[in-house]
Amino acid sequence: MLKNVSTPVPAVLRRALIDSKILVAIPAFNEGPTIGSVVLKARQFASEVIVVDDGSSDDTAETAALAGAHVIQHARNLGKGLAIRTAWLYARENAPEAFVLLDGDHQHDPNDIPRLVETILSGKSDIVIGVRWGKTSGMPMYRRMGKRALDYATAAATRNGLLTDSQSGYRVFSSQALHSLEPTENGLSIESQLLVEAQERNLRIEEVHIDTRYDLDGSTISAGRHGSSVLSRIVVLVSEKRPLFFFGISGAFLLLIASILAAVVLQTYVNFRELAVGYTFIVVLLGIVGITTIFVGVVLNVMKRFLRK
Repeated sequence: MLKNVSTPVPAVLRRALIDSKILVAIPAFNEGPTIGSVVLKARQFASEVIVVDDGSSDDTAETAALAGAHVIQHARNLGKGLAIRTAWLYARENAPEAFVLLDGDHQHDPNDIPRLVETILSGKSDIVIGVRWGKTSGMPMYRRMGKRALDYATAAATRNGLLTDSQSGYRVFSSQALHSLEPTENGLSIESQLLVEAQERNLRIEEVHIDTRYDLDGSTISAGRHGSSVLSRIVVLVSEKRPLFFFGISGAFLLLIASILAAVVLQTYVNFRELAVGYTFIVVLLGIVGITTIFVGVVLNVMKRFLRK
């Protein structure tokens, strides 16, 4: 279910925030100009704010500490995935009722935290995703197209359907989700990996509209590089989580090409009484590879089910 965030925070929710243990974690890399204000705003709604400084070369760590955050520093840049994994371990040790993840470049508004944690605190959901909703988010067209492609790719890794914004870094996790999920990705694909794991474990996922800014683009990675990196890892996730689907589709595609080329070979032979040797070789090769690929998918799927049992 997708909720709007335009209404003010109810007084009862503000009291619940004060009485609850909410941990906000911000993975950051060279976010010195913005991290201070993000921390200060987040502290209004959190019991504790931590910043995982992923090997920044600027004053990110110092500014975050001055703003009141507990800072955990990586000696060098290890990637967003490992920064989130560091925050995840810290959260498990401190057992919050709600664990919030948001970016430190001020694209995410900490004032949306109350609405994101609402259903977590009431026990109605296990994960809440802050959704950047189409044109209303102010997201550039090329980003919207890339985001949607990654949404569909992530959905291919699970049987539970498509989420509106699988790549949003603004999320809240319940205590149950915090202990059920195990983040393993090192890079930007960690968002997809966590959602795939959550859907496999039938955790309740809620989607809530958020406000997002794109006039402050603090990303150190280009959109193209970001998208290709995430997509390549999602392909690996699909092959691991749904081997029959992945290898079956791939094998069927190869067999389709082989069939089209076989029709060309047959038509050539009928018309000219000559065998197109080159095309024939390609048909045989694609046929063998296609059948083998489907067989691999069947075997891996059986093994996966056997190991699960």
